[in-house]
Amino acid sequence: HFALPYRRDEEPAFSENRNLTYNKRTFFCFFLTFYFKLRYLKILKSGFTPEKFVNPHIFRFLQSEMEIDSVAAGSCSKENQSIYKEWFEFADSDGDGRITGADAIKFFSMSNLPRPELKQVWAIADSKRQGYLGFKEFIVAMQLVSLAQTGHEISHEVLHSDVDFKILNPPTMEGLDVLMSKKKHSSKSSDPNVNGTPAADPSLTAHWFSSKSSKKISLSSVTSIVDGLKRLYIQKLKPLEVAYRFNDFVSPLLTNSDFDAKPMVMLLGQYSTGKTTFIKHLLKASYPGAHIGPEPTTDRFVVVMSGPDERSIPGNTVAVQADMPFSGLTTFGTAFLSKFECSQMPHPLLEHVTFVDTPGVLSGEKQRTQRAYEFTGVTSWFASKCDLILLLFDPHKLDVSDEFKRVISSLRGHDDKIRVVLNKADQVDTQQLMRVYGALMWSLGKVLNTPEVVRVYIGSFGDKPINEAAAGPTGRELFEMEQEDLLSDLKDIPKKACDRRINEFVKRARAAKIHAYIISHLKKEMPAIMGKAKAQQKLIDNLEDVFGKVQREHHLPIGDFPNVEHFREVLSGYNIDKFEKLKPKMLQTVDDMLGYDIPELLKNFRNPYD
Repeated sequence: HFALPYRRDEEPAFSENRNLTYNKRTFFCFFLTFYFKLRYLKILKSGFTPEKFVNPHIFRFLQSEMEIDSVAAGSCSKENQSIYKEWFEFADSDGDGRITGADAIKFFSMSNLPRPELKQVWAIADSKRQGYLGFKEFIVAMQLVSLAQTGHEISHEVLHSDVDFKILNPPTMEGLDVLMSKKKHSSKSSDPNVNGTPAADPSLTAHWFSSKSSKKISLSSVTSIVDGLKRLYIQKLKPLEVAYRFNDFVSPLLTNSDFDAKPMVMLLGQYSTGKTTFIKHLLKASYPGAHIGPEPTTDRFVVVMSGPDERSIPGNTVAVQADMPFSGLTTFGTAFLSKFECSQMPHPLLEHVTFVDTPGVLSGEKQRTQRAYEFTGVTSWFASKCDLILLLFDPHKLDVSDEFKRVISSLRGHDDKIRVVLNKADQVDTQQLMRVYGALMWSLGKVLNTPEVVRVYIGSFGDKPINEAAAGPTGRELFEMEQEDLLSDLKDIPKKACDRRINEFVKRARAAKIHAYIISHLKKEMPAIMGKAKAQQKLIDNLEDVFGKVQREHHLPIGDFPNVEHFREVLSGYNIDKFEKLKPKMLQTVDDMLGYDIPELLKNFRNPYD
């Protein structure tokens, strides 16, 4: 079943047709690379007697790397925290719970450290590249300044070194006491948010989304990149989306919680490939409502996120909560919301990332008819919100069914987020693993329409030790390296969350522009008086030609256009004659946002010592 093809006129048994679309030379490069990697490890570790594989050590590494700020802050004595609180309130000139570039330069200059060292201090403290320091990040910065003043080299490693932060004295800040005594009688400061990621003014940012006022607010008054994106969306992008009904065709309008949400990781795969176990392994505990078994156990979409206590919240309740980014799921109806829930539990890892556990993809009619909601539509919605998508495969479930292929196709446009995990790889020996890997690459080559090689992680991501009887010392070492690579990807998610949000915002703006061009072109093609119904049907039937005309007329990338079939399906329910005509001024506003406002926003919140 897993044998590799060795002649051009043959194909593996699982292939659905005889037209071999995958490049064989590339395929055999995968095969040879994997083979020699195993051989190299076998030679390197010859004579090596493996101990039992201990997963908790590696996953503690993941947790510690995601908590760069809280490691130091949690080790700070209460006396020093009280001092840092006073300093933070003094440095926070506008009392919004955030220290931005101008405030930081003024305050940190009292340390008398050279500019290159202060640049490194800011880069480590603002590890998530938010463009500001909250209270926790400020404590980290102060501890780094103190270490620099005592002769330590400033690096990420110093936060996890043998330094005892509880007895580390606050840094020397020349002239600070005098300035603080002068300010004490003339100003009042707000309490910093203990979570380290406070909102500039929650009521104000929420007001941006609910206010009907057309009053423009200058970007110079925002205190973070995310707040700047919120303001740009409300003032410049949202009017375009509303005018051309972007929310009906592509994606619901964004809310305040969409911008403030933690980064998300979605797990997809067929049933019993280890999705729920993978999350349990990361958390070292089962989330509320988790079910694990060889049969299809997870029958609903479950969002696993941080909360004060362990509880499960029904989907209908989650969808109407303004502080959660799931209001857009109401478009899939009650049938879906009854199969959706949020599991909350207190966990340090969940303070940085949210996991989305999904039902296993079934085969045949069960996937299409026995689910009363659009499964691929839901996965596409989550894909647009997630920062990472893990496709899990089992060595004994390598075949990609038509249903699973449709699910993978729903991830179109998010190829950069996809990672493939070959789980339970210790259930086969080394020779079989080579064949399984080759078969998996062959299957993926026919499903993923991309010329680039997708990253595949091989391992056994479960609670039990590696089955060394099957894997052997070579397999154990391979699984260790692959697991570390995957965990490295996961721990980088919070650090890249702000960059990802900017990237998704720009993608959305470009998609909204193309949508506006399409809608306005359809409106232009409609007759003024007679034959409107016939003209509309003709436009819907020839939608591919319409896309081609719009692409050529405005010189747009063809790859940025929406899926024709989905667009046709939605369009058939509308009266094209009611659409808006092209509004060049509105499109120019979005162009100015992409070409000037966003670069200026990033410039304002980069490292102040650059």
